[in-house]
Parts: sequence; C-alpha cells; structure tokens
Amino acid sequence: MEREVWNSKIGFLLAATGSAMGLGNVWRFPYITGANGGAAFVLIYFIIVFSIGVPVMLAEFAVGRSSKLNAVGAFKKLKGGKWPVVGWIGIIAGFIILSYYSVIAGWTIKYFISSFTGLISPNVNTTTYFNQFTSNGLQNIFFQAIFILITIYVVYLGVEKGIETWSKILMPILILILLLLVIRGVSLPGAPDGIRFYLNPNFSEVTGRTILAALGQAFFSLSLGMGAMITYGSYIPKEISLPKSAFIVTFLDMLLALLAGFVIFPTAFTFGIEPGAGTGLIFITLPSIFALMPFGQIWSALFFLLLFIAALTSAIGLLEVSVAYVKDERNWSRKKAALALGTTAFIIGVPSALSNGTISLNLFGMQFLDAMDYLSSNILLPLGGIFVTLFVGWVIKDTALKEINLEGKFKFEKSWIWICRTIAPISIFLIFLAGIGLL
Repeated sequence: MEREVWNSKIGFLLAATGSAMGLGNVWRFPYITGANGGAAFVLIYFIIVFSIGVPVMLAEFAVGRSSKLNAVGAFKKLKGGKWPVVGWIGIIAGFIILSYYSVIAGWTIKYFISSFTGLISPNVNTTTYFNQFTSNGLQNIFFQAIFILITIYVVYLGVEKGIETWSKILMPILILILLLLVIRGVSLPGAPDGIRFYLNPNFSEVTGRTILAALGQAFFSLSLGMGAMITYGSYIPKEISLPKSAFIVTFLDMLLALLAGFVIFPTAFTFGIEPGAGTGLIFITLPSIFALMPFGQIWSALFFLLLFIAALTSAIGLLEVSVAYVKDERNWSRKKAALALGTTAFIIGVPSALSNGTISLNLFGMQFLDAMDYLSSNILLPLGGIFVTLFVGWVIKDTALKEINLEGKFKFEKSWIWICRTIAPISIFLIFLAGIGLL
C-alpha cells in the first residue's frame, strides 16, 4: 500500500500547526502568563520555544520522515530493540488525551450554541450554568459524541482529502476569528493596562518556578512527546525542508498563543478579573463579560467557535497517531481504523464525561478526567519527549543528520545534536519532576 503524503507544503504546515495549536494555546497560555507575572514570562517562553521547542520538533520530524512509519514502527525500523516502547508511550498518551479532550471540546460546542440561546445575559449566573451543565452526564456525552464524530470524519477521509484539506479550511478561519477578537480586545477601555501587563517585563518577579512554567508550556503547547509530529513527519515529502518546517510551525503556534493574550488581558483588565483564573476564566467569567458587551452573543459565539476549531485540529492529530499505527502495523484500512479507534476513544472518554457530578469516579484521589490528564500530561508526554531526543541525539544521529540535510546543509546541526543529547532531555526531565511533584 503506497504511503500517503502531504500534497502541499502549506497544507502540511497548517495541519502541523493545527495539531500543535490546541485549547491550551487559547486559554492556558494567557492563564499561565497571568499567573507568572506577565511579560517576563512571555519573554522567557519565547527563548525556550526557539532554543528547545524547535529542536525537539525537528527531532520528531526527522524520526517520522526517515522511517516513513507510525510512532511505533518508526523506532522499530530505525533501531528496534526496546525503542518501540517510546512510540507506544506516545500512542497511549495521545489516545488518553483524545478521550478526555473530546469531553472538554464538547463543552465548546455547547457554549457556541448557548451563546444564542440564553447564556449571554446579565441575568444568568454563569457559575451555576457551568456547574449544572458539566454535572449533566447525558449532555456531556452527547456533545462529546458530536465532537468525536467530526474528528473521525476528517481522519476517515485521509491525509490529503481529510486532514490537509480541512486544515486549509479551518486554520484560516481560526486565524480570522482570533484577529477579530484581538481587534475587539484592544479596543476595550482597559486595554492599555492589560497590554502593559502583557508586554512590559518585570524580571523582579521571575523565579525558578517561572522558568519551569515556561518550559512546561513550551513543551505541551507544541504537541510534543505524543507521536503526533512523528506521524505527521512521516507524510512529509523529501523536497520539504524539515528545519524550516519545524521553525515555521513553532513560530505560528507561538504567534497564535501570543495573539490569544491580546484577547484575554485587555478583557481581564477592563472588567477587573484575575488573568490567572484558569478554566473558570473561559467557561464562567468570559460569558458573563460578553453579556455586558454590545453584540455580546456574537463575540461569545466567535470565541467558542475559535476554541472548537483549535480543539478539533489537535484532536485530528491525536487520532491520526493511533490510526497510522494500525494501518502500518496491522494492515487495517484507514476507514476501519478511524471508525474503530475513534469509537474506542469515545467510550474511554465516557467516564471523564460523567466524572463532574453525574457519578463519583475517582482515580489516584482525583476526578477521573483530572486523573487522565495527570497521567498523560505529567508522566507519559515528558517520558516520550525525553526518549525521543535521546534517541535522535545518541542512537540515530547520522540518520537524523542525513534526513535534515536533504534540502541543503543545516548550519545549526551540531547545536541541534548537542541540544538533543543534553539540554532538551534534561529540561524535559525537570518538567517531569515538577509534574509528579518532586520539584
């Protein structure tokens, strides 16, 4: 069976950026920035993204394209032994994330609809509204199912006709909506104070915890360690430069996260809310603020449509990781794989949909959804990232260098290998230690 490839460079770049650009970029980046002192954090984040994020993404692209296989098959082909376990870590992490991510993504569909059906009103208690909705298991499952079905449909269509085509449609819409919301944000009365907080660094507030938070955000916002970039990399034609691609995808991902801050911070400072308020900021505080704005229903609908698209482009990448595996290793058809694995992810996600009040589902002393997030984000993803960089830096160095130099000499190749061998794995190990509470 001939392996699918991206039909165009722009299609691949938009697909990869879409995979990286998830819910975390829209709400988590502004939230982490707000909780860590604003502009000083942003500057540290940018430095880390380009010094560590780009090299790790390039490493994953190199593993994918040099093998032209899925996350497990890539390690099996390039070295074998125990190394395919690294691919399994990514596949399992991605599958777990997809299961609960689809629940939260379902909330964005509900809130998009509710923007026109009574949510955006000064008379609505948005805290009560959110709590009642998330504790309604059947509603959560219903919207989760809608989201998963859309994800399955895109992956079902294939790399070119599905993922690439829809990325070319969805990403420009996402960028347009984001720009409209930015224009609205910077026109608010409190915008200057919010922008000042966002862009004027105060390094007196920087601590080791700030740097660690920036390190974690840089790693997680780029969808690293879960096999997505290895899988997408396996579809890259030989004529596309991997170093340039890694830089462009990282830059676009970072730019979109930065723009999201121009939506959140002017709004937060105008209406006197805490910019480090987390998930509640998105589903509780912002709807009550939209209710105070002219044309609030429209702004609310656009915002939750933005969140939905960001979630969808990431979920497509998550599902594709496991679909590519069963296609390559088990000879399943793409259609069978997309339907079977998407349905399985939905079923595994049902306990997460029910764990917010319908029934009491606890694991490791946490709600089921939070436990799944902890397991994937704090343990599996960092482990995957550590071993991918070590694999490239120490085990397949010559193969990786040959792959990234196909389109011309990469002048930073020595620095890249050095980062993969030392700086990146050490940095990701610190993220791991912080995630499990040992740092």
